[in-house]
Amino acid sequence: MTAAESTAEGATPLDLLLPLARRWRLLIGGSLLLGLLALGAAYVVAPIYTARTSFLVPQAQQNAAAAALSSLSALSGLAGGGVRTTGDQYAALLQSTTVRDRLIDEFKLLQVYDEELRYFARRKLERRVHVTVGKRDGLIAVEVEDESPVRAAALANRHIDELRRLTSTLAITEAQQRRVFFEAQLKATRDRLVVAQTAVEDSGVGAGSLRVEPRAAAESYAKLKAEATAAEVRLQGLRSTLADNAVEVQQQLSSLAALRGQLAKLETDTGGAGQSGYIGKFREFKYQESLFELFSRQYELARLDESKEGALIQVVDAAEPPERKSWPARGLIAIGVTLASLLVLAAYIVARHHWQQSAAAPATAAKWARLRAALRS
Repeated sequence: MTAAESTAEGATPLDLLLPLARRWRLLIGGSLLLGLLALGAAYVVAPIYTARTSFLVPQAQQNAAAAALSSLSALSGLAGGGVRTTGDQYAALLQSTTVRDRLIDEFKLLQVYDEELRYFARRKLERRVHVTVGKRDGLIAVEVEDESPVRAAALANRHIDELRRLTSTLAITEAQQRRVFFEAQLKATRDRLVVAQTAVEDSGVGAGSLRVEPRAAAESYAKLKAEATAAEVRLQGLRSTLADNAVEVQQQLSSLAALRGQLAKLETDTGGAGQSGYIGKFREFKYQESLFELFSRQYELARLDESKEGALIQVVDAAEPPERKSWPARGLIAIGVTLASLLVLAAYIVARHHWQQSAAAPATAAKWARLRAALRS
């Protein structure tokens, strides 16, 4: 069988093995040489060390605030309306620009990474820090790669410190959200209480008179009005998440209407809500005082729960300077390059052999001759 006929019929496995057997020295020697060169280059590259730390994901707490909110029943829904913290949320915080910038400044990573712009230092730090969330065990792991094993461990441990620092300023957990809400309400109520007290004193009644009649009527009105205000706040919260025709919204509207009816009756019995005399001013003062006491109590409970939640970031395994490098794996690199070179050289030898056979065929040779003549012309 001629070379042209073999080419026309197609290559057989034997046709592939024959050129490889003829050039086995190039195939094996070239692959080993390239593998040795890759092994030598792996020794030139600076080794990378990986330090790892892990901690428990903070969980939402069931606290005593729900029971205490019974004194402010219309606001009790706020305690359970917060967004529960997830591991993904904490992982995102660990990879935030705020945390990275603090680490860059503290460890002088601009000089370490030989970068002039903070943007490129952030990119390098992003590639070297890996945050994973365990779906089964609920643990968050932080792995940091660095040329220095000591700096890798310090960077990994510092991530947890920065997470504690960042979460202390953000309203992430349910307790933190309650603390922020009641802190704002407490401040606004305190300002209104000062104004109401000043109005009572300007009416010509001394501070000692605030403890005498009509104390009972004023306190009753103040508590009822405080409950109506709380009901309005609760209604606003429901409307932000539910439609107006929802059962919860309709029930809250009915409750608020009943409270307003009682308020209107009480105001009529005591001479009208708009009177500017001592009774009206004293009644407003007691109303703000009742709200201030309620919000103060809830604010302190939220702060207590927040302090408990902050302690929940507990380190399971602190990062230690690694004793062995994680990269490069010199043996794997040498074996991988050797095998890849073997395949490439084998493909080159087989392709070159069949190219030569094809060029030797009369029809192909005539075509090459015509192509060369066309190019010369």
